[in-house]
Amino acid sequence: MQNGAIEEYTFDDEIGRNALRHTASHILAQAVKRLFPETKLAIGPSIKDGFYYDFDTDHPFTEEDLEKLEAEMKKITKENLKLERFTLPRAEAIKLMEDLGEPYKVELILDLPEDEELSFFRQGDYVDLCAGPHVTYTSAVKAFKLLSATGAYWRGSEKNKMLTRIYGTAFASKDDLAQHLEQMEEARRRDHNKLGRELEFFTTVDCIGQGLPILLPKGSRVIQKLQRWVEDEEEKRGYLLTKTPLMAKRELYKISGHWDHYLDGMFVMGDPDDETKECFALRPMTCPFQYQVFLNRKRSYRDLPMRLGETSTLFRNEDSGEMHGLIRVRQFTISEGHIVLRPDQLAEEFEQCLSLAKYCLETVGLWEDCTFRFSQWDPNRTDKYEGTAEQWNEAQSVMEGLLDKLLGRENYVVGIDEAAFYGPKLDIQCKNVFGKEDTIVTIQIDMLLAKKFGMEYVDSDNTTKIPYIIHRTSLGCYERTLALLIEKYAGALPTWLSPVQVKLLPITDRNNDYTDKVMEALTRAGVKCEADKRQEKTGYKVREAQLKKIPYMLVIGDKEEEEGTVSVRRRDTQQMSSMKLDEFVSMIVEEIEKKKR
Repeated sequence: MQNGAIEEYTFDDEIGRNALRHTASHILAQAVKRLFPETKLAIGPSIKDGFYYDFDTDHPFTEEDLEKLEAEMKKITKENLKLERFTLPRAEAIKLMEDLGEPYKVELILDLPEDEELSFFRQGDYVDLCAGPHVTYTSAVKAFKLLSATGAYWRGSEKNKMLTRIYGTAFASKDDLAQHLEQMEEARRRDHNKLGRELEFFTTVDCIGQGLPILLPKGSRVIQKLQRWVEDEEEKRGYLLTKTPLMAKRELYKISGHWDHYLDGMFVMGDPDDETKECFALRPMTCPFQYQVFLNRKRSYRDLPMRLGETSTLFRNEDSGEMHGLIRVRQFTISEGHIVLRPDQLAEEFEQCLSLAKYCLETVGLWEDCTFRFSQWDPNRTDKYEGTAEQWNEAQSVMEGLLDKLLGRENYVVGIDEAAFYGPKLDIQCKNVFGKEDTIVTIQIDMLLAKKFGMEYVDSDNTTKIPYIIHRTSLGCYERTLALLIEKYAGALPTWLSPVQVKLLPITDRNNDYTDKVMEALTRAGVKCEADKRQEKTGYKVREAQLKKIPYMLVIGDKEEEEGTVSVRRRDTQQMSSMKLDEFVSMIVEEIEKKKR
């Protein structure tokens, strides 16, 4: 690479692909300036799997416009324009962008340090402020596709003007592009934001608010199953169930440090700056509430470890641009827990937390898709964190040793400046269908907050000591988990999690009485079932049940009634098999109890 341009490029590595896509964004901008010359340019970087460019325009880009822009981009690539890099002093750079009528570029220049080298790239009649890198000629961009046009605030701030962002993708070959577009189409089919609404798991309502989804009966049933299962598992492992308030006065959050470090992410009721009046906030996490259980009476070393678990509803004031279906919301429910323990119990309890998370994620089928991130503090940004460098080094050293033992150093990555303000954490992350990674489970070591809350225990030597705390989740946010499950299984959840597990399909009205007996037997065995007694053709009712992703359909006619059987059809097959009713009940009960996938 020379002077920000790639002279001899390959697209088999990330650098080459980024250069290709960055160049595609410039080709897009050049096409926009040719077809819509009044448009102002903002920024146009390469991103994972593609690129975008932000424009200030009074013309809303339609699907037809995107097609015209693609055609113009193809002309530009055929022109085989050379990308030429040049630099200018600050004053000349500003004058150039002013002469070209590009106020956003001028703003970017003014924000750069005065001694910053200001580089530009020219391709034919198009010039852009840019650090590069780029391919050498536009003809290298052989395969591209414009995907969508949407709104985006200048510099990501709601206080700034709304611009128009055009997304696209680019590859070195048409075959690679076709494969990528096919993968994107499959992702759209599995997207929980689309599929979850079609299958009636959840909905959203404008007058309720963004990031506040309504869980419909099917979605509520799935989350109920998950919650009951997790609570039962935690109870087996020695957790004590708590139920704490959804809000507290600011004084609680001041003790914990959330008021100083997390206020922007909280929903506050009252004036946070008026100390003369009570001020409350909805809880963004449960830890300072659960600590009160430990503080309820004097504690001894014999009380430890104290494992506290709660199905917690939490509230976080996420930015509107971050909202996405059930994956990122402003109110959510989580399997939150805190373990108060002696230092000598830390290794064993951390291992058990990871074991529980692995069991839960394996059972629902997500563990195989997970990656691991050791989130640490940034010693150069001490204003963001509680505690001393010595305390952080100790906590991170302990966690590093545990992760090396339990996961292996090669199986996790380190994220600097990603810790909680009170301690390092293991983030177990999972990708959605579009490749975006979100945290699903966290396990955090905390050596700081117990002291702030005056949490003490009397040790075996009769001295008073301060406990350590592990913050952890078993399965994570239930809404996010539901979203990831919908996407993983394309809506066809495992039988044990399905809101409706069996659909009964009587062929005629005279089979309704036997259908009711079948339903009674299944319901008595704990199987969730429904009967479709409409006077429709059986094939139509079967197809409808398949579209609703119901695991089993039982076709019931005169023959089945006479023989005490059911004709069983799975959602993933065209074949039916005849089974005795009690055999089918035993089979599906075993499938549910063993949580088969």
